[in-house]
Amino acid sequence: MPRLPAPLTLPPDHSGPRTLRRRRRREAATAWAFVSPAVLVILGLSVLPVVWSLLLSFQANDLVTPSRWVGLDNYRALRQDPDFHQAVKNTAVYTVLYVPLSIAVGLALALVLNRRIRFVGLYRTLFFVPFVISATAQGVLFSFILDPEFGAANSVLHRLGISPQGFLTDPSQALLVLVAITLWSGTGLCTVIYLAALQDVQQSLVEAARLDGAGRLQLLRHVTLPALTPVSVFLLLWQTIQALQVFDLVYVTTKGGPLGSTTVIVYFIWEQAFKEFTAGYGAAAAYVLALALFVVAALLRVVRGRTPRTEAAAP
Repeated sequence: MPRLPAPLTLPPDHSGPRTLRRRRRREAATAWAFVSPAVLVILGLSVLPVVWSLLLSFQANDLVTPSRWVGLDNYRALRQDPDFHQAVKNTAVYTVLYVPLSIAVGLALALVLNRRIRFVGLYRTLFFVPFVISATAQGVLFSFILDPEFGAANSVLHRLGISPQGFLTDPSQALLVLVAITLWSGTGLCTVIYLAALQDVQQSLVEAARLDGAGRLQLLRHVTLPALTPVSVFLLLWQTIQALQVFDLVYVTTKGGPLGSTTVIVYFIWEQAFKEFTAGYGAAAAYVLALALFVVAALLRVVRGRTPRTEAAAP
């Protein structure tokens, strides 16, 4: 019988622990050399400003003269400031109106666009395009459309026999108009996300529910909505954060007016820091907003943790 070749044997590894440690140090040094520019950018543009603004919130600072340590005086002043209370109220009303409406309208549009209809791709694109437009461009566009004297909106209302409206210049309408403008632009994101989520709904559950005699409303209630619960929680958190941080649209359209009816928290912070030159006071208001965002995120985290992990429940 032919003799089989001898198996190959690797030479013994004579590298000791010291050599391995040197190799690991060289690899770590190489890795840090690659990531250090990104780390420096993150530290310089996020961490350091956060720490500096936190210290600033305990000082009286006008961005010109040397600051003076005042402790919690800025936070105590916020409790007694009627302008801050008005800004909090406006932000809460804006959030309560915008967030559920954007999610509900986005879900309704997604359910409609999830069907096989002609030009469905075009419709999906048209609903998403406003989301891509910047808030500044939206503000300029709607400032022309809703102008009380020369705007196209009042021209249409005049043809319909309706008296002209103040829109952004009316204290009773301005905040509602801002909500409507944001709905026009922000609903597209909810629609696209829900459309993607609807593709993952198990068709076996849908078919089983149909065989059991479930109608459209029962399918929506017992199959589709439970499957979309994680996506709905994510959108609730995302839209709430966006609503609490609205600024560009207010700055371009109303500048917080008329009569403070559209002054939201972020605009109030900007006004205190860069218009009134009370940077410490503005920083304190910013950290009140940060605390509110943290509380909202924590609550939604708890809600998401208690959500059943099953994708859908049969009727």
